[in-house]
Amino acid sequence: MTRGAVAGLAAATLLLLACSVGATSGDEPVAAPTLGGGATTASTDAAATATAVERLRAGTAFVDRTSFRADVDIASQITTLSHTDNPHRRSVSTVSMGGRGIEIRMIDDELYLRSDLDLQGVGHGWMVLDPARVPADFALTFAPGRNDPGGSARLIDAIVAARTDGPQITGTLDLTRVGSGNGISFRPGPDGTFPDGARSHTFHATLDAEGRLVSFLIPAANGIPNASLRYSDFGAAVDVVRPEGAVAAPEALYPQLGLGG
Repeated sequence: MTRGAVAGLAAATLLLLACSVGATSGDEPVAAPTLGGGATTASTDAAATATAVERLRAGTAFVDRTSFRADVDIASQITTLSHTDNPHRRSVSTVSMGGRGIEIRMIDDELYLRSDLDLQGVGHGWMVLDPARVPADFALTFAPGRNDPGGSARLIDAIVAARTDGPQITGTLDLTRVGSGNGISFRPGPDGTFPDGARSHTFHATLDAEGRLVSFLIPAANGIPNASLRYSDFGAAVDVVRPEGAVAAPEALYPQLGLGG
């Protein structure tokens, strides 16, 4: 993805914490996923994939149970850093691109945003957002199972083949199924297609000694840039301060940030 493409996504995706990877070109065939390491039966492959997916889902249960840090990186061009405590309804996130970006603070049902992007009719001070104006896919909410700034569930749902080797899980993703939301997102290119191989793209995940997902890596290949998701700081305190002087977000903000409605 070119820097120009990243810049074009900034206004629409930074607020939504969706680091969107835009594909370049190509209309790929649906390739049969392979795990490597020799021939195996279809039933064995299916069982191995089901086991790997089950471990990954169990490895993200911490999202609703404890505080955590999530780091997302897209080709070292767009990065997000989030500290989230869903049980205590506190979260703070920063999204950066080229030294500029936004900060979002969530406290109970309150949603605050400050941006240093140059948006028409919008200042650079703290604003109070209307959560009802945020699309459901991005769910800036503390509802159980909804507030994961890493977007791990969508990545896991897109797995087509996988196998487990100790704490390591490797396999392939159908990137066309990842969609958009908090964390890593994948969208087709300007021509509406994904690059060849997008439906069978390699991934590598790691679990820690307690079975928690600590990294999910997607290497660059076939027109798709590298992307990474990492979790850490489990159980650390998340202190979020209500910003002073915050004003209601102007109507001009929402359509510029993809929140129109």
